[in-house]
Amino acid sequence: MQNEILLILSLFLIFSTVLLLFRLFQEHGLYLWTVAATITANIEVLIVVDAFGMEMTLGNILFASTFLVTDILSELYGKKSAQRAVTLGIATSVIFIAISQSWMLYVPNENDFASPAIRTVFSNTPRLMAVGIIVYVIVQLFDVWAYHKWWAFTEKKFGDRKKFLWLRNNGSTMISQLLNTVLFTWGAFLGTHDTPTLISIAVSSYVIFLITSLADTPFVYLARYLHGRMENLQKP
Repeated sequence: MQNEILLILSLFLIFSTVLLLFRLFQEHGLYLWTVAATITANIEVLIVVDAFGMEMTLGNILFASTFLVTDILSELYGKKSAQRAVTLGIATSVIFIAISQSWMLYVPNENDFASPAIRTVFSNTPRLMAVGIIVYVIVQLFDVWAYHKWWAFTEKKFGDRKKFLWLRNNGSTMISQLLNTVLFTWGAFLGTHDTPTLISIAVSSYVIFLITSLADTPFVYLARYLHGRMENLQKP
């Protein structure tokens, strides 16, 4: 039960942190989170745990939070701001690969104790990060595109730009996460795990993504509410 409790707490704390950064730094806080989540999610995904009767990798909630970020940016600042966050995530991944792999070039001191563990973790990083970058670009750009397609559809259909936030938020993210699950699981872990394990990881990852997609909707509404309040406070 420990893993399940930790995952539920992580979901609430991570999404709340996104809102806190938005409240403190507005648009820039969301960009800050994109950078932090991109690095940590790609390390955390190396850890496999059992929770809710499934085998799953960590990093799913952190990665899902980047969709929360792009949805908030799309809703409040427009498509270009959301695409800027995607670009920041790509740049962060590339820079992190270069820096982490440069560590492997050094000859450790005889008193060093950390290098073996670091080499074990980051020897897998290039493949994961390369796959992660490719999938990240495809999925995040698709998510931003889908969000605005849903928005245009609901605005045209019902004549209201503000309503149906829940539909564009969930409609874009759920499809994007299915695409992400299939592409990343097989791209990152094919040859590392057997087929039953890959299927288990894919199914559990998508279940988590579905839950996080539904759970992030109130946070998008809260972000829009906070944005409105901040705008009102700035008025003379």
